[in-house]
Amino acid sequence: MSEYDRGPQGGGEYPPHQQYYGQYGQQQYYDQPRDQWGRPYPQYTQPFQAYPPPAYQPPPRKRHPLRALSLTVVAIALAVVAGLGIGHLIADANSPTASGNQNFGFSGQPSASQTVLDVDAVSAKVNPAIVNIETELGLQGAAAAGTGIVLTPDGEVLTNNHVVAGATSIKVTSIGTGDTYTADVVGYDRGEDIAVLQLRKASGLPTAVIGDSSKVAVGDQILGLGNAGGKGGDPVPAPGTVTALDQSITASDESSGSSEQLKGLIQVRANIESGDSGGPLVNADAQVIGVDTAASTGYQLNGRRSGGAGQGFAIPINQAVDIAHRIVAGTASDTVHIGKTAFIGVSVTDGRGGAQIRQVVPRGPAQEAGLAAGDVITAIDGRAVDSATTLTSVMDTHHPDDQLTLTVTSAGGAQRQVPVKAIEGPVG
Repeated sequence: MSEYDRGPQGGGEYPPHQQYYGQYGQQQYYDQPRDQWGRPYPQYTQPFQAYPPPAYQPPPRKRHPLRALSLTVVAIALAVVAGLGIGHLIADANSPTASGNQNFGFSGQPSASQTVLDVDAVSAKVNPAIVNIETELGLQGAAAAGTGIVLTPDGEVLTNNHVVAGATSIKVTSIGTGDTYTADVVGYDRGEDIAVLQLRKASGLPTAVIGDSSKVAVGDQILGLGNAGGKGGDPVPAPGTVTALDQSITASDESSGSSEQLKGLIQVRANIESGDSGGPLVNADAQVIGVDTAASTGYQLNGRRSGGAGQGFAIPINQAVDIAHRIVAGTASDTVHIGKTAFIGVSVTDGRGGAQIRQVVPRGPAQEAGLAAGDVITAIDGRAVDSATTLTSVMDTHHPDDQLTLTVTSAGGAQRQVPVKAIEGPVG
């Protein structure tokens, strides 16, 4: 689930399921075919309807009056017209491999005394280790933005998975050096909302000082920093205090109906907003203690469509770094995906005890294997698939070029085994 939506420069036209409506935007979703992740394909011929702004508009931050800009992109749905070409958009010989630089983690004790947080001083120390993330979202003419935390001088970056989900290309700008890099996704954990990027040809980058989130206490002063509103430039500070620990929330994707439980979170009273996602939550000693997680339109936290209401959540840094180590080490699991994302070329919905195919991508693997609308995928390599969401989880364990065996029930009730070779799709 990415953060900030914009159309082609000078354009103003958007895929209707991502239509942008001025400063306070909302999305209109339609009943349309969904891809293998349960996400809808864009329907360029559907009508759309603009909605009025909400009755209450929270005041913007003092330094950035346009901070409250609505951030509307959900994770990209691969357009049917992409066909097999999507692999060429995101495949590259310079893509990262496992067993990268793992020299990151806890790097200092917090001060013993209860230090008063100096916003300007802490920002000055932390900002150089922050990056602004911009993603291109396939052939839809849309883009997205978020924030990342530099872990190593050679360009390993920690961020939220939903910041880069659906990306077909990623550009990252270092606040510390001003340089812009192309980035690849090393891997991600969808359920924990964590991803690690590798910046190409990066060296000598300022890195974040990592704290110990187990030492965080209710009442501690904190500061959130991030790419507010996807505007780029210097991170905008969001000072506040810790209000609760070990919180659980439901993060849901309106476009697919799928949801994940994010657990063990730090809750803060601070203006954490869309665009801050993936950025650092820091203590008074300028140490990163969490990864900010904010909701955008189409991506909800506990039913709230967006942040900016004076509270926020962060993934504890100990938890995030542990996942990052596993990703960089190439340790895949049922939840940790390493490398490129597999795609079989179907749109699906829940139905008849499995993932029912609504549409197949022309010239894609599924069509070449003889699958058709109305068929129901009930298993992959013997692993049961009982819904579109389950298909997402199963596909996360596979990669491009994997030879899969799909158990398929036809519209008439006949069951058959169908071999399908996966191709490369957008980031999970």
